[in-house]
Amino acid sequence: MKRITLLLWAIALHLAMHAQGWPTNYEGVMMQGFYWDSYDETSWARLELQSDEIAPYIDLIWVPQSGWCNSGYSMGYMPVYYFNQNSAFGTEAQLRSMIATYRKKGTGFIADVVINHRKNVGKDGSWVDFPEETWNGKTYKMVPTDICGNDDGGATANWAGKNGLSLSINDDTGDDWSSCRDLDHKNPHVQEIIKDYLKFLLEDVGYVGFRYDMVKGFWASFIGDYNMSAKPAFSVGEYFDGATKIKEWINYSKGYVAEYPTSAAFDFPFRYCMRNAIEERKWRHLGEDEQPLAFDSYYKQYAVTFVENHDTESRTNGTIQTPIWKDTLAANAYLLAMPGTPCVFYRHWHDCKYQIKQMILARHLAGITNTSGSEEKWRDDNYYARVAYGKRGSLLCVVGSNPDGYKPSSSEYTEFLSGKGFRYYLNRSANTVWIDVPDGTYEGLQKVKITPVTKLSGAKIVYTLDGTEPTAKSSVLTTGVSLGIKSSCTLKAGILSGGKVYGIQSRKYEIFEPHDITIYVSSDVTWGSMYFYAWDNDNKELNGAWPGKRVSTSTTIDGKKWFHQSFSLKSPQQCINISVSNLTGSRKTLDVLGLRSDHYLCITGDKFDDLYLLEDQSADVETGIGFPPALPQEEEERTWLNGKCYDLSGREFFNDKQKKGIVIKNGRKVVY
Repeated sequence: MKRITLLLWAIALHLAMHAQGWPTNYEGVMMQGFYWDSYDETSWARLELQSDEIAPYIDLIWVPQSGWCNSGYSMGYMPVYYFNQNSAFGTEAQLRSMIATYRKKGTGFIADVVINHRKNVGKDGSWVDFPEETWNGKTYKMVPTDICGNDDGGATANWAGKNGLSLSINDDTGDDWSSCRDLDHKNPHVQEIIKDYLKFLLEDVGYVGFRYDMVKGFWASFIGDYNMSAKPAFSVGEYFDGATKIKEWINYSKGYVAEYPTSAAFDFPFRYCMRNAIEERKWRHLGEDEQPLAFDSYYKQYAVTFVENHDTESRTNGTIQTPIWKDTLAANAYLLAMPGTPCVFYRHWHDCKYQIKQMILARHLAGITNTSGSEEKWRDDNYYARVAYGKRGSLLCVVGSNPDGYKPSSSEYTEFLSGKGFRYYLNRSANTVWIDVPDGTYEGLQKVKITPVTKLSGAKIVYTLDGTEPTAKSSVLTTGVSLGIKSSCTLKAGILSGGKVYGIQSRKYEIFEPHDITIYVSSDVTWGSMYFYAWDNDNKELNGAWPGKRVSTSTTIDGKKWFHQSFSLKSPQQCINISVSNLTGSRKTLDVLGLRSDHYLCITGDKFDDLYLLEDQSADVETGIGFPPALPQEEEERTWLNGKCYDLSGREFFNDKQKKGIVIKNGRKVVY
């Protein structure tokens, strides 16, 4: 399980104050939480519903640019609005809810920051009209002189001249990007807007860091300036190139005042080596091609490693890429065993979830960090072996078409995990145990194998199933015998030798039993008849075709009428999705997805694209809304810095005392 705590968040914030692009000795694992055109599968609502499964394993999630792009479906890479955070992936309220939900579980979000270019509104054929926006009482609007003078090969300047307008006197400091206006980062006005936009993402929306898009488009020194101003806990740049160029970019991200680089970078050489090894079926590429940043003694701290992303994978528009279709398990096994900060691709997580969970647990078992040392052990066409030296053990990874071809000394290493194309070994002096079944929800009897990894004499495996720490008096498991888990429990196991227990590991299991859940719906606006259209995750309609079934059964709670229907959950994978309409279909709600427990959903009257929003009021109905415990004075002052608070739709207002009812304060609901 992930071991991130409030203390770790404090450390991250401390590091952010020094604007040192990525923390040292960092054990976290990152995820790219989307792929190209994944609007439905990785919507904010769907990602939030996966928090119980994702958060224990993933420390950081990078999501698409979340600002509104003036179109129904956009991946966000042609941004129009900065301070309007409604997007093709969900509403601003859903974005804030997702971020808050994960943060409570120790997982932070990385914002995709697209500031090389900006798309104008395009009203009446204009090339240079940007929207006017307001945040924190301040109005922002870019103007034609904020655009690079040579934008779009001079085409923008030609248009501007014909319309009596002028662009910046400065040319672009990097690569041009057509279809949008390239911003002049030398311009103080542009810098001011971007700095406030970045602060808005961190201080207001709740992101913890940035992924800078297309950083080849402007000088890296501007990244240093922006990061020193916003102070993100994490920063990573997308610099498509070889190791030498990426290292130069990292160095220049210091800007003119920072002592250290203010940003990490994606380790493209790491990906290139893996792609070449798989495509050519020659695994020696992992040791002979240009070496990744992750193996450089200085730059590994700033290496965000990956084997696939939305740009390297094939897209639905037919763009030719070089995706990794084969040996996905081997690629991820190598990624998660090596130094650097690994970034798992969402599609790989989705397709190989169980195995990737095991690999992350193995990484944590050995204590591999972004600054761990590593050493090549063997290379040839059939397999590649490399060991990473963690804080708690040495993790030896062998990948290839024949990973069995390399066998380390059995007196030094124990094999504890394997799969198609990979083998994991841990040094025996680690003195711990490996529990092969990851935490999670399962159906029926689970056979859990516990492997001892030790050199201690007379060692035995001891365990408990009630969450208590195992002792010399705990149950003993014979090596090679699996433990049968029949009901929900917290398993803890360790190595017993000389009356002392070493290397305790823990797993939490929920054993699913079929049951019913009930969905309650109420409305704060005139609605008429309630029709529930419901379907499960296999797209099976549960109430017939649209508009579904009229629901008349109701109950009244604290004077509020709730219409309700029960649904059966027959497997741990099943979930219920619902949309509510009235008799004529003139009123319809946005879909609510992935329900797996009783929920109280209220139609508040707020809309998104003419669809009414269903607000989840489950906690309020079940427990009653009350005042939270008083915050320490310092935290209270930080919370209300700049007078910011939000209503239940995520909209900001500037004085909480002017708002009556329920408001969001410090991520919690408060009544005024």
